[in-house]
Amino acid sequence: MNISKKAVLNKVFSFLLKKQCVVAIYLILAIVAGFKQYHHHSYNNYLIFKYVYWHTTDLQNLYNNYAEYRDSNHYGPVFSVFIAPFALLPDSLGCILWNIANVSILLWGIYSLPVSLKKRTIIAWICAHEALTALFSFQFNIALTGIILLSFSYLVKKKEVQSAFFIAFGTLVKLYGIVGLAFFFFTKNKLKFILGCFIAFAILFALPMVISSPAFVIQSYSDWYHSLAHKNELNASLTSFQDISLMGMARRITGNINIPNIPFLLGGLILFGLPYTRINQYKHLGFRLMLLASTLIFTVIFSSGSESPTYIIAFAGVAIWFMVQQNPKKGWIIALFIFAFVLTSLSPTDIFPRAVKEFIRLYSLKALPCVIIWLTIIYQMMKEDFKSYLIAD
Repeated sequence: MNISKKAVLNKVFSFLLKKQCVVAIYLILAIVAGFKQYHHHSYNNYLIFKYVYWHTTDLQNLYNNYAEYRDSNHYGPVFSVFIAPFALLPDSLGCILWNIANVSILLWGIYSLPVSLKKRTIIAWICAHEALTALFSFQFNIALTGIILLSFSYLVKKKEVQSAFFIAFGTLVKLYGIVGLAFFFFTKNKLKFILGCFIAFAILFALPMVISSPAFVIQSYSDWYHSLAHKNELNASLTSFQDISLMGMARRITGNINIPNIPFLLGGLILFGLPYTRINQYKHLGFRLMLLASTLIFTVIFSSGSESPTYIIAFAGVAIWFMVQQNPKKGWIIALFIFAFVLTSLSPTDIFPRAVKEFIRLYSLKALPCVIIWLTIIYQMMKEDFKSYLIAD
């Protein structure tokens, strides 16, 4: 390659690695996806979210099936306050701004990570396609990924109150946020963190009462529990678009819908907890980031509610795992990352023939690379010494 071509390529890569470029691309994706889906009348998820606010103000059950969107809501009562500014706008504008808000929180989370700016930018690029998949469905999972990242970053930066807020908010909106408690052992000021959690949970629990009533909110939390239990039963269907998980793979490959979640969850929790025995590694940033990656992936592959757009959460974990590697040029690391990018991130796209896409969906194979990478993370966390990991480079 001659010098001029090298110079051009260096300029291109330098431009792509600018934070401003990444932010602009994400905003364009959010706007284009929101505009396209609105004009194709394909924004049912947004309508579900929007009506959480209106049903709260009208004191109507948040979890019934309604004619406006022919589906049911599965988000907690505090979501009514978060969605309020968008619900008050015309749908054409609300759809676009909702997507922009979601990617903004995701980027906030990514750029809060305690790694070099270059690595944060590469993580954002790796997550871009999975974010686009979720944007077409107006998924809150985009923001939830950012919320989990923020709960980690603030705790590592000794800002326990801010971390506690994001854990409480993520939990009371979609339960997944509770995984932020996995980082509890990384804080030295545990009492401050625990008090912060109690206060944040109390405030956010009561917040929807401002636009409804105490009795309605308390009843809504009970209704939410029953809604999630019912949804969990439906997810196990062999033809459902959900249950893209380790359990889903087992159920669909064997054709046995009655395979229970509990054995998988117990086994997963045991493996997830094993690295905590390496207390001497807690102080190393590489170990902490590996636990973050493990947490993000675990949240998705062990959830029967996981669907294709949920994988923005898991793929952020894959990206962090890849960028944490001490020697990312190792052949098996690159091969595993490419396998994940192709099968997990690109499988819903038209680069795969329809029959292949359907095969991948029917057997929940989108989960497979993430399961393998998660097991790899557990192995690395148990075997490697993270003292030598140069994360900030």
